[in-house]
Amino acid sequence: MRAPIAIGALLLLSGCSTLPDADPNKAWVDLEPSDDTALHAVQVDERDWQDNRYFEVEPGKHELTVRYQFPVAPSNIGPVAEPLWRDCQLNVDFKDFNAGQRYSLQAGSIGFRPWLKLYDEQQKLVGQGAPAGCQRS
Repeated sequence: MRAPIAIGALLLLSGCSTLPDADPNKAWVDLEPSDDTALHAVQVDERDWQDNRYFEVEPGKHELTVRYQFPVAPSNIGPVAEPLWRDCQLNVDFKDFNAGQRYSLQAGSIGFRPWLKLYDEQQKLVGQGAPAGCQRS
């Protein structure tokens, strides 16, 4: 009985992680959170984005909004035993997305402060995000 359940679970997980093929007429943006965090695509140009795993945009200027969830270590908080989870939105503006190019958004934090960086295919830093609001999660 365990084998069919395990196989079904693996099929379900593999189906959820499959990304669509990139459109060569658009720019693709991968999301790369750091360990033990979550990074989700939220909006493109203040319009909701349908898939939280990536962005795919027309060439040109765009503002991308992401949701970044991360733990703040107890050593940064004070006399508490558990990490405090933060739930933040960050925006990054980039004026020169190119068709057929892959970009990556990398997120992290220093204490309570999140950061977001946009890299091109050559791993050159091309943009940095700004926090748009945080709350405890």
